[in-house]
Amino acid sequence: MSHENSKLDSALQEQILTVTRCGLSAGEATDFFRLALGLCYLATLMTKETLDFKKLDKAFNRFIYRSIGPGHSITSILQWMSGEGVVAVLDSKRFTRAFGEYLPHVPVESIPFLLGLNLGVAKDFSGLDVRGPVADWIERQRIMREGA
Repeated sequence: MSHENSKLDSALQEQILTVTRCGLSAGEATDFFRLALGLCYLATLMTKETLDFKKLDKAFNRFIYRSIGPGHSITSILQWMSGEGVVAVLDSKRFTRAFGEYLPHVPVESIPFLLGLNLGVAKDFSGLDVRGPVADWIERQRIMREGA
């Protein structure tokens, strides 16, 4: 992720909301929002700068609340991203096209890496086995890249 877009400024917020609007139903739009925002959050972590996680999470949580309402947080979004529900969004050509077009500073090619990072963090925190649909999706992407 390029340094100039590493903060959740108004431009990045609008880009995420633009991806959200590409969903065809309220549920799909919410899922597009969660995945786009979660990937941007994870990309923000890819820096050598020292991050103030309290401040970072507060900014993301405020944006989440204003955008999709109560009951969601950056933590719940990252948890959702490690579960089976995210796979349908990952396989959505509409999401991938919108994400690539409106959030070009987070390359589509980096999505498997960012999801792997998220799974690794989830494993470290919970100690749970992270094998499952998301890990399988990441592996399919690796196989497709190697086959190309």
